[in-house]
Amino acid sequence: MAEETVAGDEGRGTMEADYDVVILGAGINGAGLFRDLCEQGVRCLLVDKGDICAGTSAAPSRLIHGGLKYLETGEFRLVSESTYERNLLLRNAPHLVHPLPTVIPIYSWTKGIGAALRTFFGSKTAPRSRGRLLMKLGLWLYDVYGARQRVMPRHSILGREAALKELPSLTPDIVAVGTYYDAVVTAPERLVLELVKDGLRASPASRAMTWTDFECVEDGRLRFTGPDGETLSVLPKVTVNATGPWIDAANAKLGVATQYIGGTKGSHILLDHDALVRELDGRMIYFEGDDGRICLVFPYHGRALVGSTDIPADDPDSVTCEETEVDYFMGALRRLLPGLTFDPQQIVYAYSGIRPLPNSEGTEPGLISRDHSAPVLDPEPGRPYPVISLIGGKWTTFRAFSEQVADDVLKRLGTSRKTTTRELAIGGGRGFPTTLEARTAWLADASAKDATQDRLTALLDRYGTAAPEVATHAFDAPDRLVQGDTDVTLSEIDWIARNEQVVHLQDIVLRRTQLAITGHLSRDGLDAIATVAGAALGWSEDRLRQEVDDTLAVLRERHRVAL
Repeated sequence: MAEETVAGDEGRGTMEADYDVVILGAGINGAGLFRDLCEQGVRCLLVDKGDICAGTSAAPSRLIHGGLKYLETGEFRLVSESTYERNLLLRNAPHLVHPLPTVIPIYSWTKGIGAALRTFFGSKTAPRSRGRLLMKLGLWLYDVYGARQRVMPRHSILGREAALKELPSLTPDIVAVGTYYDAVVTAPERLVLELVKDGLRASPASRAMTWTDFECVEDGRLRFTGPDGETLSVLPKVTVNATGPWIDAANAKLGVATQYIGGTKGSHILLDHDALVRELDGRMIYFEGDDGRICLVFPYHGRALVGSTDIPADDPDSVTCEETEVDYFMGALRRLLPGLTFDPQQIVYAYSGIRPLPNSEGTEPGLISRDHSAPVLDPEPGRPYPVISLIGGKWTTFRAFSEQVADDVLKRLGTSRKTTTRELAIGGGRGFPTTLEARTAWLADASAKDATQDRLTALLDRYGTAAPEVATHAFDAPDRLVQGDTDVTLSEIDWIARNEQVVHLQDIVLRRTQLAITGHLSRDGLDAIATVAGAALGWSEDRLRQEVDDTLAVLRERHRVAL
């Protein structure tokens, strides 16, 4: 760990800590940069006011995609970067990122060409009704840009009869469907956590602090107060603001006024709808709403994930999925799939987040660029270090964005890159068996170490090659499943509590596992998880009850879940 000493009288009780770089925000961009810099041997302090991946990074569509729609706005560099990074993630995190066959309904032959041309040349209104010829061109270009490190098939076009045979509930108004591949991340919160753990493994002198407040004090020093009252004082050489939609607020705490962010809200819902999940059969439908907005629906852990909205918003601390958004989703699904029934009562979970997009007043929300930038505030009196703010960006391109910013940071530190992250496996992706033969051999070898193949198979899909560590974790009480429709066990919960930087109960049910989002969490299960976590973390009876109450409130108020 970095060297720490007790400060003088003015800072009595505060520890002086030595870190080269402070990164504010433990979302996907902050965690990606943390790992990259740690791999170069830089001493980093990663700090978040909440949990790892508790903000906007926990509220994506859960797609790892190349950005097909960005072709219309002429953002070819972004499409090229995104498809390349998508392909790398399929290789580097095969336990969490998987191919996702995708279907696009097409309602005409030639419509949309004029609107697409206007959008390409700078129109601020979204195009509508993209016809077969336009989609064929777009999918062909998408294949061209996705050629580097290709791991998935190219696109095809199915006629109306073949499409309706595949998806009989689809609206008969179609003339064809386009089919292509993108990817899905099955647990985005876990991927971010594994980036942080990888960084700590690469640089033991670095540290990650969650549920931690900060303030800028004398001479630009940053004072951090952790959840247990621990206080650190740091004078970094570089500070990076990776707080997403909170960037301007965090910069204000650093003593600078910025107006970088003009975010939009994206909401999603998960449906308990077996007929829909069966018909989708592992595919996503990527479709256009009546207002031209791009929507999607695909299977996710046995549920159907539906998204997303794109509404101007500026309060990331209170954003929720509203009734008008639910009505929008229901209407869009009924028009897309008239052969199925849809009702708000099918919703088992909802979530919402604000995309940290650049301030782009007057632009249609769906047309605001998802590209990234990193403006720098140079040192000034009272703040002897630069502040780099990470603006925009996509989940898919976090590694490229991190690499770009890391190179700038390394230059400012007077050092150079030691290794690239392009082919660096993430967490449980190291040594992951990617073929049936390799998987069978891996499971046979691992099961010889006192864990059954069935148990290891489930854990391999959640934790990758860290599965044996979880499977053989010593648990004092007789192990059993968490109550509810789930294969998560209490020994697994105990392992998570002891090994994955858990501070609050909600960290476990919302982020370390997929229990809440899939609707598989029962009230008895929540109480059982709390009891195990409380024993592992030394919670008092009062603390345990408070943790349960706080988690129930978050589930009810932010996610439409009432246990």
